[in-house]
Amino acid sequence: MFKIGKLQFLLVLLLIINYSNGLRTVVNHLSSADLDRLDKVFLDGFKSNDLQSIYYSSFNLKQITPADKLATCKRLLASYSDSKLNDFEKNFYLLGTHKQLACSEKIPPTISDAKTLLTKDASTAQEIYYNYLSAKASSETIDEATKAKIVKNLQTILKKDDSLNSLGHAFFIAAELGSTHGSVIYDRIEDAIVQADEVDGKMLQFEGGLSITALIVNGALKLSSTLGKPSPLNAEQAVKFSAYFLSRSSVQTAKGASVLLEALKNISQQKAIAPICIQLAGNGQLLPESPVLSVKVCNLLGEPLQPALAQLSTTITSKQTKSALVSKVNLVPSRTDSTLFTYDLKSSNPSRGQYHVEIDAGAYKQSLNVNILGKVKVQLLEIGVGDSDSASSVKKQTVSYPSKLKEVLAADSQQKIVIKAVLVDESTTKPINVHQAFVLLRNEKTNDEIIFVAEQDTTKAYKFEMDVGARSADFGHKTGLYSINLIIGDALLSNSFKWHLSDVTLNFAQASTKDTVSTIRQPLPEIEHQFRAPEKRPPRFLSDLFTGLCLAPILLLFVFWAKLQANVSNFIFSLSSIGFHLGFGAILGLFGVFWLKLNMFETIRYLLPVLLVTFICGNKLLKAIAAKRTSEK
Repeated sequence: MFKIGKLQFLLVLLLIINYSNGLRTVVNHLSSADLDRLDKVFLDGFKSNDLQSIYYSSFNLKQITPADKLATCKRLLASYSDSKLNDFEKNFYLLGTHKQLACSEKIPPTISDAKTLLTKDASTAQEIYYNYLSAKASSETIDEATKAKIVKNLQTILKKDDSLNSLGHAFFIAAELGSTHGSVIYDRIEDAIVQADEVDGKMLQFEGGLSITALIVNGALKLSSTLGKPSPLNAEQAVKFSAYFLSRSSVQTAKGASVLLEALKNISQQKAIAPICIQLAGNGQLLPESPVLSVKVCNLLGEPLQPALAQLSTTITSKQTKSALVSKVNLVPSRTDSTLFTYDLKSSNPSRGQYHVEIDAGAYKQSLNVNILGKVKVQLLEIGVGDSDSASSVKKQTVSYPSKLKEVLAADSQQKIVIKAVLVDESTTKPINVHQAFVLLRNEKTNDEIIFVAEQDTTKAYKFEMDVGARSADFGHKTGLYSINLIIGDALLSNSFKWHLSDVTLNFAQASTKDTVSTIRQPLPEIEHQFRAPEKRPPRFLSDLFTGLCLAPILLLFVFWAKLQANVSNFIFSLSSIGFHLGFGAILGLFGVFWLKLNMFETIRYLLPVLLVTFICGNKLLKAIAAKRTSEK
């Protein structure tokens, strides 16, 4: 058996720890635009008549004017009356908002006496949760005896209902009760966390969406913090839950926005497991004149890390050559933005291409991709017109970018247009390949356009050749002045261009008749499906003769029975006997009808009930015959 030594075990353990640490990063965070949009959600919720929205908005809005506070306080009781929520939930939202806004309006005693409701046994953990927070909002003092009763009631409820909703509210209640009474619920956290569903191997969520997921995560983290216990989530789970919460940043309700912010804040505060965001600042396209790599490092809410990272290094590798452009160089923190780190690659003289960026920040690692752009230069462009059937070289004229050929070219149906372009990298003067090399011809009168692809030859020059006569139909046989444009584009170019290099007068041969052109453009006749014509049937005389020959054996059967003097005296006249023979005859008759007019499926539909009756009657008939023979013996 293979044995592993202590040293090898420690090495494996370190590798596992290093791997898990490398997963402690995400590639996005709540941006300033996201936060502004969530503020808009809270502002709309605060001005609405929905009691729940008013509550969550009042706790999350940064600034509320005195006039808005006064208006909200005045409509608070009306919103309470109109709410369709449970009474204990409505009470909590009313009392919580009333306290948060410091409203002067009096609340009815039946609502403000939340402690009385708390002493009664509740049927759900949700009811205990809202009653407890209502009592807290009413500044009620909850003694130890009441807390002990709440825990006992909560344990009874969880034995009957341990759903995610019930467990999530129980975690919050236990956290509010404190370490003395809340510790008995802590062991249920693991039971809840294992029920999380993994999405695409990148996210974790609970069935029920954002509300349930935030309820479980926030409640579990709050309870473990109250009890001084380690975080119930490991680093990988924290990353995947964070990825899910960030994917829901477009939430449109005040409650959803509030629990989302609370969850991201709570996870960010778990220093031992909290992931950070390491992403490119910008679009990942580095310009050739200033190839500066910019990386943003922040927490899930887009805030600077506290404490700041001691060091941030990077290794950049070319995807094409697999060679390192720079290795383990330190990024420089920005003086104006504490979340921004940069590194100038100009001294490394990077070539145009795609690069893989590995960011190393001690316990955090991230893989990113950047493109270093280049500039294309037209080293040579030649254009000419010649006979399409001539093997001799076409006389070409040179055009310098970005100028336009002064002479207007002319070509008819017996000629061809030839273009040759040599494209090079501006920094290395070496020929380059581009993703897009098109020649566009536009009719200056109608603005109709047609685009052709320029192909690269063995010398890496781009060539275009068009036989005017052969392409006449593509232009609709429209003679006139056309502009010739060269379009060059590439994802790795910073100066993609469209160049109007020349004009040409194209003279197409006219179609033979106007009717020919119109016929070409008219829709083709509709194609109608036709079944194969049936085969010719034989004459009626032959069909009747064949039928008679088929029925002849039946006639012969009766003749032979008469000559042999068949004995039918043993025929048993009973319901089963008659039913069997009638059923058997019906089956034979059905086969005849099938041959004449029915199809197979119709025949089977009629045959099944007849077979059933015949089988039952035949079984009874055989039993009767067997019983008769036994009695005769």
